[in-house]
Amino acid sequence: MKAVTKPCEQTRFGARKIHAGDADLGKSQLAGPGADLANQQRTFALTAVERHAPIVGTPSSPLVWEGEDGTRAFAARLAAHPAIHDAFIALHGDLGAGKTTLVRHLLRALGVQGRIKSPTYAVVEPYELDGMDAWHFDFYRFEDPKEWEDAGFRDIFAGPGLKIAEWPEKAAGLLPPADLDIHIAMGDGDDRRNVRLQANTPVGSELLS
Repeated sequence: MKAVTKPCEQTRFGARKIHAGDADLGKSQLAGPGADLANQQRTFALTAVERHAPIVGTPSSPLVWEGEDGTRAFAARLAAHPAIHDAFIALHGDLGAGKTTLVRHLLRALGVQGRIKSPTYAVVEPYELDGMDAWHFDFYRFEDPKEWEDAGFRDIFAGPGLKIAEWPEKAAGLLPPADLDIHIAMGDGDDRRNVRLQANTPVGSELLS
């Protein structure tokens, strides 16, 4: 996997493998015996998503994180939810919006100690935690779909654990649907962030419950 670089995200917010103690089918038209069950499962999934508001914070009325304390508090609440152990969270926002800052607070709340590096050059940074694995992806410079296969990213996203991706649009067509989309934008003042949360799956809805 080739090294990649990108402009550093500047924000006023202020291990490779690190142990916590130390850092998006066609179907046949013939209804078989399992068709009713499949339909019931799809209906259940939709019902589960609709049970909670799919968007928390809208463009006209976004959530507001007041300074880094607001980011840290949100990350702590997210980390405390059991569904975080097997979720894919996609982060959206301009350079400097605070995506990496959110990831660092989330990983800290999950028990990572020591240095938490941005995956600017390596594309992904893995973490081994007590009872779960986590991967932090940054696809800002992602260009070659072959890299996706060679690096084993398909296997990572198909398996258990927490996957967090910055710039997911750069890997569109390769990534599965995110359980939770988090949109972060600069607000009034250097330290304020306007945020929208969108759950796309039952897991995402559980994270917002």
